[in-house]
Order: sequence, then structure tokens, then C-alpha cells
Amino acid sequence: QVQLVESGGGLVQAGGSLRLSCVASGSIGSLNVMGWYRQAPGKQRELVANIITGGSTNYADSAKGRFTISRDNAASTVYLRMSSLKPEDTAVYYCYALKLPGAHYWGQGTQVTVSS
Repeated sequence: QVQLVESGGGLVQAGGSLRLSCVASGSIGSLNVMGWYRQAPGKQRELVANIITGGSTNYADSAKGRFTISRDNAASTVYLRMSSLKPEDTAVYYCYALKLPGAHYWGQGTQVTVSS
């Protein structure tokens, strides 16, 4: 069993930056994919970015050029660095992990609010 705990959300002005952190309870080296999703009020949860074992990354179009995902296996932590934040980035951000063949894990979420 893996537990994910996010931190780093908060209130920021448009154009500002935040760094989200997600600490896994166990070694994340065994987690094949880790990533961040977000869900805004009244909208479906959507992928923001993910990173697979080995370091390959994938970003939503809305995140490209502004967000950076990284992982520190030794610290069992995944980060999401968000820059040039926009009001439309306001959402609850969820950490996600996948351990093949099919074990999915979610964090409790952290609120990010971007004011205009």
C-alpha cells in the first residue's frame, strides 16, 4: 500500500509561482508513473503532468512551458513547479501514482488559488 501526501498549495497572484510536493509513504522507485491531476469546480479531473520511471515526462497543453514535474526517488517525493500562474489554474491538485500492473493511488489534494 502506498500513501501520498501533498503540500505546497495556497493563494498566489496571477503571474506568481508555487511548488507542490508529494511524498510517498514507500519507495517511489517501484512506482512506474507518478503525476499531478487537478480538478476545478464543476469540471472533470484532468491530467496536468506525469513522470515515468527513467524520467520521461508528459504535460497537458495548458501546462507546457509553465510547469515542471520532477521526482526525487531518494526522498520519495514528486514535485510540480508552477510558474506564470493564471486564474484558470485554480483547482484542487491531486498527486497520483501507478504501480503496474494496475494499482492506482491518490493523494488527498491540495488547493491552489490564483487571484487576478
